[in-house]
Amino acid sequence: MGFALNERSLRNLKGVNQDMVEVVHRAAEISPVYFVVTEGLRTVQRQAELLAKGASRTMNSKHITGRAVDVAAFPGGKLSWEFKYYKVISESFKQAAKELDIKIRWGGDWKSFVDSPHFELI
Repeated sequence: MGFALNERSLRNLKGVNQDMVEVVHRAAEISPVYFVVTEGLRTVQRQAELLAKGASRTMNSKHITGRAVDVAAFPGGKLSWEFKYYKVISESFKQAAKELDIKIRWGGDWKSFVDSPHFELI
């Protein structure tokens, strides 16, 4: 159980708030589902592109300030977007945040726009 973050994940954590980085590292140590960080800090231009494509619903994203990350699940070494894997990963993130006394929110808990790969600082 648990793993070290790969190079892609480490690159995608550059510019991310240190509290969020610590939560991601601890979540990786305890998660039974392998994940990679696909996005951390975003430019305003990148956020506008995602909004235009419908992949985001706001220009007020915490990614712009480095207070959010998106992850992708790789159970058994294969990419999956199945909610069940993100639920397990979210439990690792929530446990990590609790251990570190850092408040986070998971996009999979949202009612209007479920965003299961998304984690952000509160």
